[in-house]
Amino acid sequence: MKRSEINAAIREMEEMCAKCGFRLPPFCGYTPQQWQNLDSSYDEIRDCGLGWDITDYGLGDFEKVGFSLVTIRNGNRAMKETYPKVYAEKLLYLKEGQYSPNHFHWYKTEDIINRGGGTVLIRVYNSLPNEEIDLETPVTVHTDGHTYTVPAGSCIRLTPGESIHIQQRLYHDFTVEPGSGNVLLGEVSQCNDDETDNRFNPPVGRFPAIEEDEPPYRLLCNEYPKASNSAR
Repeated sequence: MKRSEINAAIREMEEMCAKCGFRLPPFCGYTPQQWQNLDSSYDEIRDCGLGWDITDYGLGDFEKVGFSLVTIRNGNRAMKETYPKVYAEKLLYLKEGQYSPNHFHWYKTEDIINRGGGTVLIRVYNSLPNEEIDLETPVTVHTDGHTYTVPAGSCIRLTPGESIHIQQRLYHDFTVEPGSGNVLLGEVSQCNDDETDNRFNPPVGRFPAIEEDEPPYRLLCNEYPKASNSAR
């Protein structure tokens, strides 16, 4: 993925957040130059993967298969003593015509909330004991206090303000309802770990290789330099 694409995606998501009245935390606005001078008092941002996350899933066609995300808060299950939070929160931005691939999570459960814009379609499948997609059994869905059953592969339609609860090992993917416009989503979950807690089916990458065709506008959450000095 080209750095220019990443920069443009971040700027576009910033504009969508402003349009929807969602203010981002200060660290989302730090420049690469500022990051060179931040000491270890900012290690929670580094260690818990807070900040920007733009991905094309390694497929090289961001406008068709991609997602823009920002992690606002998170714990770290590998460093529980230092970071005891058991929850996470993200914002996600999906453009009309984009697709986020089918996957489930072994560990975390999550609520996906339509925070504003168009209508998101979330397709759901159960998983089999061998972790493949169950194309046959009905899926129990939980949306805003309403529990009901739908056929495998149904698309759950969420308009602004509506949400769905995604259980462990429940396959789900994302698209936008054609003609409804780009969507800003929220995610509230258990601790997030994008390195180990995603099973994509079919397999794709999670973090893109980057072609540096221009300087970075913001650093991504896996690009932070080490602390410039100890804060203690």
